[in-house]
Amino acid sequence: MNATRTRPRRRPPAGSDVLPYVYQVTKYDPADRDQHGHYIGAEPANSDHGPVEAAYLQAIAAFAEDTDVEQLTIREPQIGGFAHFGLEPPVDGYGLADLFPAGPAGFHDGALVPIAAGLELVRAMLRDNGAWCRLETEGAFTVHVGWDQYLYIGSSHPCDAALTRTRSLGLFPERLDASPYDFAPDDPAYVQRPADADFWARLHWAVSAHRATYLEETYAANASRWHRLTRDNIEAVRAQLTPHAQLAVWPDLLTDVDAAMSSLPEVGLVEVLWEDEDGRITSVVVDETQFEAVTSQITGACTAGVVSLATDERHPLFTAVLPDSDGVLRARWQTEPTPSDRDWAFLKTLRRGQVVTGTVTTIASFGVTFVDIGGFTAMINIPELSWRPIDHPSDVVSVGQQITAEVLDVDMVRERVPLSLRAVQEDPWPQVAQRIGQVVTGLVTKIVPFGVFVRIEDREDGFEGLVHASELDESTRGVVEVGDALTVKIIDVDLARRRIALSQTQARTPRHQGDRHS
Repeated sequence: MNATRTRPRRRPPAGSDVLPYVYQVTKYDPADRDQHGHYIGAEPANSDHGPVEAAYLQAIAAFAEDTDVEQLTIREPQIGGFAHFGLEPPVDGYGLADLFPAGPAGFHDGALVPIAAGLELVRAMLRDNGAWCRLETEGAFTVHVGWDQYLYIGSSHPCDAALTRTRSLGLFPERLDASPYDFAPDDPAYVQRPADADFWARLHWAVSAHRATYLEETYAANASRWHRLTRDNIEAVRAQLTPHAQLAVWPDLLTDVDAAMSSLPEVGLVEVLWEDEDGRITSVVVDETQFEAVTSQITGACTAGVVSLATDERHPLFTAVLPDSDGVLRARWQTEPTPSDRDWAFLKTLRRGQVVTGTVTTIASFGVTFVDIGGFTAMINIPELSWRPIDHPSDVVSVGQQITAEVLDVDMVRERVPLSLRAVQEDPWPQVAQRIGQVVTGLVTKIVPFGVFVRIEDREDGFEGLVHASELDESTRGVVEVGDALTVKIIDVDLARRRIALSQTQARTPRHQGDRHS
């Protein structure tokens, strides 16, 4: 028999707050181990449901008393579900029924339980009833149950009296550096998205835009509830969610139930969910041996869907974990990041006014330029490409070109980032304002009912001004055409509205020194 079963062993991350006193407590005499550390004695790997099991619980109680701990916090709870953990047959309710009368959702991350209830949870784990969790008091005490009746107790105190008591109970405590079941995140570098104000605003937007209609609430590993969302019930659903729950937002199910069930794989585990005409949502995990039964079970359903249990085949729109009421995210588990979640993490690093570099990826037919700024696609509208008038973005940028631009805004709801290329360039308009009073000759670029526009600079993207009809010579009105050269005077520059006023009649007065042509 191995020292521990095959539950994933997670080491604490570097620099984590490991308790100074950690003990492995077992019923296995260290003298009955081979040269590889494997137990070769006669003790069974499952619980005796009797005096040895009771000894384990008394030992935990002794350590808790020595540490002056009266309550424990449930962390990272798991429910066996379709993959039962241990050697004994599964138990209805996973051994939780009497501990959480309101239902299994009471068995959630962050739930506080008295020592007596914590001991009953340990009993359920020793009996492999299908429920598992870490029991901890932050900075003071931990109880971790491994497989094969291996128990790991951590304390901020040496607990000499508890060690003596444990040995008198016939158990064997051994000092360790750390529990093999200390928590460590799957990806220490990943920043978990919280279900904060930005998340709920995005959810409201997604539902209103008919991009999302279902919320999956996972309150323990392998245990979840589904909620249909409407614009009117999101806040009501939010109010009833389990603390620290993992959330996943999904698109609508198929109204064609037959089409939904046709996506069942040939083999493997999947989650099948359906909604009846009364709005009740049912979710079951089945394999190929149960496909026929579940197909007949959903006859008459309004909508149905099949969700893969494979991480790389599950595609929610976005995910999050519920923080506490003070906004702090204390749940340690992580959701599998979606593209939207990765965009969220990147957007959290941006600020309005920040200067970024990127590569032009696309110039859309409607004029918007798309720019890759580190894996996220930002956009530049035509007016933000240049201070000068342009006909098309290709007059300024080209696909593949690297550019530097300023962030105008960070829209966390629609996950959009508008950029400005002109914001990092010198504004030429103050120089134009200094030319008030100058007489220039330029080409007519446009004729409108209230006047004509004249380019006052000799360049394709030169600034243009308006010669109002009242400022045109009588001989010019109705005769001038696009492309004609017109001599005009710059009579005003409105910097706020970015407009230039010109006059042909005033240009015919004697020029003052300093007047010049364009």
